[in-house]
Amino acid sequence: MSAGDRVRLPGHVQFGELLLGPSTPYGWKTLTGWEDTPGTDSGNVNRADAHGSYPGRLLAQSRMITVDGVVIRTEPGRMGTAVRELSAATALRDDELPLVIRLDDSPPLLAFARCLRRAVPVGTGGYGVGVVTGAAFQFEATDPRRYSLTEQQVDTSLPMPEPGLDWHLDPGPEHLDTPLDFGTPGSTGTVVTVNDGDALSHPVIAFVGPVSLPSLTHLGTGDVIEYDIELAVDDVLLVDTREGTVTLNGTASRLYTATARSVPENTFTLAPGTAALSFRAAPGSVDPRASCTLQWRSAYW
Repeated sequence: MSAGDRVRLPGHVQFGELLLGPSTPYGWKTLTGWEDTPGTDSGNVNRADAHGSYPGRLLAQSRMITVDGVVIRTEPGRMGTAVRELSAATALRDDELPLVIRLDDSPPLLAFARCLRRAVPVGTGGYGVGVVTGAAFQFEATDPRRYSLTEQQVDTSLPMPEPGLDWHLDPGPEHLDTPLDFGTPGSTGTVVTVNDGDALSHPVIAFVGPVSLPSLTHLGTGDVIEYDIELAVDDVLLVDTREGTVTLNGTASRLYTATARSVPENTFTLAPGTAALSFRAAPGSVDPRASCTLQWRSAYW
């Protein structure tokens, strides 16, 4: 299953494998919390000797999304089966599932959420004729941002010099063999990312060995993440800037290897627009097999 793989039409809402909206048994009328500003926690501090307060950081709370006016339509006698399928798809769970919503012809957006509440009115008449009205669902996304479905990726190797120009001189002193061979372009070790949204996006960064003291510098802000570690061939140091974790080969934490000039992982973000980032390592660590990969989605409030 991939996020939003069943979303085809305006009005489609997909939660995990469950699809609501046109051409499904589950219609809906209103959606709240999706285009609204999430609640905020304010860091303002009251002024002791004047009106007002000193402005502090505003941090968004979880996003609450409610789907109201859900109508369930089935063949007579099949309502119980449809409701049980709905119950299984929206059961309480510890992990979050993709919630993808397409409102019109614009691309759908994605959040990761859990269903907190499901309300399905029960009446013998509705079950008998195959129509139940007034059902509702409430979802909570602990990350209040919404994301593009497309996950972008860029990668680079360490900086490598250009090999130079091979002039292919003829034995004759006045002849030049063509075409000229400029050699394989060298790597700059720099990548460019694009966040088309209006919110900060947290990338996932993978350093692949062999490399010593891998680092990534955001050239726009000057922020650096750097790790005092020696990665062997095919070792992967994965940095999840959303979760603030650093793991080696998917299991062992290596958060403690961050150097003194490394910023906290969860502050290393991609602002809306373009950003240039450079991959570097310790002097003498120049193996062309070493690489750095970034994965991210455009983020929206």
